[in-house]
Amino acid sequence: MARLRPQIAALDPVWSRVLEEAQQALEEEPLLGGMLHYNLLHHATLESALGYRFALKLASNELSEQILREIADEAYRSDRTLGENARADLVAIFERDPACHRYLQPILYFKGFQAVQAYRVAHWLWRQGRRDMALFIQMRVSEVFSIDIHPAAAIGKGLMIDHGHAIVIGETAVVGDNVSLLHSVTLGGTGKEDGDRHPKIGDGVLIGAGAKVLGNIQVGDRSRIAAGSVVLQDVPCCKTVAGVPARVVGDAGCDQPSVRMDQTLDKDCDCFKG
Repeated sequence: MARLRPQIAALDPVWSRVLEEAQQALEEEPLLGGMLHYNLLHHATLESALGYRFALKLASNELSEQILREIADEAYRSDRTLGENARADLVAIFERDPACHRYLQPILYFKGFQAVQAYRVAHWLWRQGRRDMALFIQMRVSEVFSIDIHPAAAIGKGLMIDHGHAIVIGETAVVGDNVSLLHSVTLGGTGKEDGDRHPKIGDGVLIGAGAKVLGNIQVGDRSRIAAGSVVLQDVPCCKTVAGVPARVVGDAGCDQPSVRMDQTLDKDCDCFKG
C-alpha cells in the first residue's frame, strides 16, 4: 500500500488522506488494527471501503454480507457520482463538524455519514427499478442507524447530518447541495395525500435540531430554519425562520449558513419581541 500512496495522493487526495490517517490510528491504537485493516487499509479505493462498510453494517439473517457487498460494488462501478458524492459528504462533515478531526471518523464512527451512503446505494437501486431491494435497504438503515430516508428522495452532494438520529426524509423530498441537518429533522408530508407531497430544500440550507418541514413547500437557497421550528409555508432565499408555525425573523446572516453552522438568533430579531 505504501508504494501506491504517491499515485493515490495525486489521483484521489481524499482517499490518500484516509489511508494516512488509518495508518496513524493503527500506530496509536494497535488493538483496533483488525478493524482498521478490514475497513480501510485492505481497500484500494474509497468506493471499495464504503461497499465493505455498507455490507458489514446492514447484513442480517435476511440478506447476507456477501450479497450486500455485491450490490454496493455494482452500484459504485455503474455510477461514479456515488463516489464523488461520498467524497463531498466526507469533506463537508470534516469542514463543518468541530467534533470531526480526521476524514476516517465519519467512515468508521458517524452513523449520519454511513446512513447517507447507504441511502445513495438504495437510491441507485430505485432508479434501476429494483424497488423492493431499495426498500429493504431503507428498512435496514432505519433499524441500524435510526435514520429513515426514502430511496426515491433526491439528495445532492455535500450533505452533513450532525448527530445523526431520528432523521426522516420522505419519498418526494428534494435536498440540494451543501445542506446541513441536525438531529431529529423531519422532511415530511402533512396528511394522506399522494403524489408530490414533501419539501424541496435549496442549496446551502441549515436546518436546526428538531425542526419539522412539512408539505410540498420550497425552502430557498442559503436559508436557515431554527431548531424546533415547524415550517408549513415557503421560505424565501437567504432568510431565517423560527417558531411554531415558523415565520421569517430575519436574514440568514451569511452567504453559506450550512457551512458556518451558526444556529443562534440575533436578540434584535422579531422572534424576541412581543
